[in-house]
Amino acid sequence: MAEVAQQKASEIRPFRVDIPETELTDLRKRINATRWPEQENDPSQGVALKTIQALAQYWGTDYDWRKCEAKLNALPNFITEIDGLDIHFIHVRSKHEDALPMIVTHGWPGSVVEQLKIIDPLTNPTAHGASASDAFHLVIPSMPGYGFSGKPSATGWDPVRIGRAWVTLMKRLGYTKFVAQGGDWGAVVVDLMGVDAAPELLAIHTNMPATVPAEVAQALQVGGPAPSGLSAEEQHAWDQLDFFFKRDVFYAFEMGTRPQTLYGIADSPIGLAAWIIDHDIKSYELITRVFDGQTEGLTRDDILDNITLYWLTNTGISSARLYWENKVAFFAPKQVKIPVAVSVFPDDIHAAPRSWAEKAYSNLIHYNRLPKGGHFAAWEQPQFLIEELRVSFQSLR
Repeated sequence: MAEVAQQKASEIRPFRVDIPETELTDLRKRINATRWPEQENDPSQGVALKTIQALAQYWGTDYDWRKCEAKLNALPNFITEIDGLDIHFIHVRSKHEDALPMIVTHGWPGSVVEQLKIIDPLTNPTAHGASASDAFHLVIPSMPGYGFSGKPSATGWDPVRIGRAWVTLMKRLGYTKFVAQGGDWGAVVVDLMGVDAAPELLAIHTNMPATVPAEVAQALQVGGPAPSGLSAEEQHAWDQLDFFFKRDVFYAFEMGTRPQTLYGIADSPIGLAAWIIDHDIKSYELITRVFDGQTEGLTRDDILDNITLYWLTNTGISSARLYWENKVAFFAPKQVKIPVAVSVFPDDIHAAPRSWAEKAYSNLIHYNRLPKGGHFAAWEQPQFLIEELRVSFQSLR
């Protein structure tokens, strides 16, 4: 009987997104019933009333979740149980049998919606001006507590455990050799996968490299001046990090210490939306421009597809608990020994200098600074990330 139960738990079950219309009606009703505060006194006080009201106006009237649902359902979605928890994932196999298997991990406040734009170009490269030798088989899971994955009912689902679950998932899918990619939390997960160095894992790619030297991290922690002797590139990274730790990081402190207190983001769609879009200054400025009528990197639907997924799955708080679970420093080197590829986007939380990356990753096989893009690379600048992934892993095929 135990064997049968274990076999059933490891089954891979097809999954389809099917949100009841009553939930969408309730969402619109809540948006349109929002009680608004007065306008901010200064832009530094948070998400501007003008921006969030423009978002609410579109979300409560014209936005159509069914379009996102159709995009998700056009892809092969599955659920399987790993370590006692249901894990949702998208799995797209390339028609090119020699394709390189890759697992791609999103971050917070992201989801599998972040990766939708990169799927076809990576799995079907010949339809996008590339060659069959550029093909990937893609596995894109929802992290525990996120999206359509299960919500842990006990503590312990930290980035280390998630990385080990991903190795189990890839092996369950029949992949004996694969690579891993991630940004934000996904970057932490792939770094820790690199530390574990499962024999099946050939290499990792990160667009949020953990490279900050100890003396820099210490100075940032105490709010001191930059260490002397920094190059121009390193000084720029210092300036970005200094801004982040003095102005942007406090959402992470709240989720890292008291995630359960955030009941407002489970009860109010606008509370959730404001919390999500106030992630980092450059991403927020981009989103502000989008809702001000400009088209740049993201659309209004891109932004609301992701926020609506959080709302409909009620994962505002369950996703926040990952910050509480985490025990490693985000930006500190993790001593990854396997091959690592790094792509640096200029508007990320910090643009990691090559000098830091070379010290942090002893087996750095690729480093490149992109001309444009921010923290959510696959979502904002998919073409750049696609090209980076093709180049990064070329030598491993």
